[in-house]
Amino acid sequence: MPLFKTINVSPTTQILVWQITETFEELLQRVVLKEKTQLRLDGMKSEIHQRAFLSVRMLLKELDYTDFELHYDDFGKPFFRDGKHISITHSHQFSSIIVSDETVGIDIEMQREKIIRIADKFVDSEFEFLEGKKIQEYIRKLTVIWGAKESIFKIRNEKGISFKNHIKVNNFEIEDQKTTAILEFENLKQPFSIFFEEIENFTLVYAFEKI
Repeated sequence: MPLFKTINVSPTTQILVWQITETFEELLQRVVLKEKTQLRLDGMKSEIHQRAFLSVRMLLKELDYTDFELHYDDFGKPFFRDGKHISITHSHQFSSIIVSDETVGIDIEMQREKIIRIADKFVDSEFEFLEGKKIQEYIRKLTVIWGAKESIFKIRNEKGISFKNHIKVNNFEIEDQKTTAILEFENLKQPFSIFFEEIENFTLVYAFEKI
């Protein structure tokens, strides 16, 4: 399938979403990979992950980038050498990238009841505003919270950061499509702006550092 959705966040920030309906072979025929990327692809055991990985390269093409321009640092964080910031995410049949002049992080997650069972692993103070919510809204809000914390972690990418202990997401309503969060880690106290929207039964979340 072609590009599923484009979100023009600002003149300097763009999000692209791909719905992965192609076979592995179809995607592979449409991209050119550098040797390092091909080796990484070959080492993946799951075809679902391989297709997601290749669909990200399709998204790069939409913005006139190639696999040869995408690099990863020692911690696995993707970057371009032209000064643009990039963050990458995929879940099941969707993949997405955000490209910006600002430091950004992005995450997409399927809304699943399973998240309730693991909530105490990444939620702390947020339980206060989750209390009393009906199950579907509870799942939707938990998915936003997870996505916000994952997006922030992708920005900072520092060993030792705990989603539960170091990142706090402030109260929000689903209809707001935005909230704020703060990362308190060692000597750092960094606020973030969080934005989100629902795509079918998935939640797309992205974060910016607040200056």
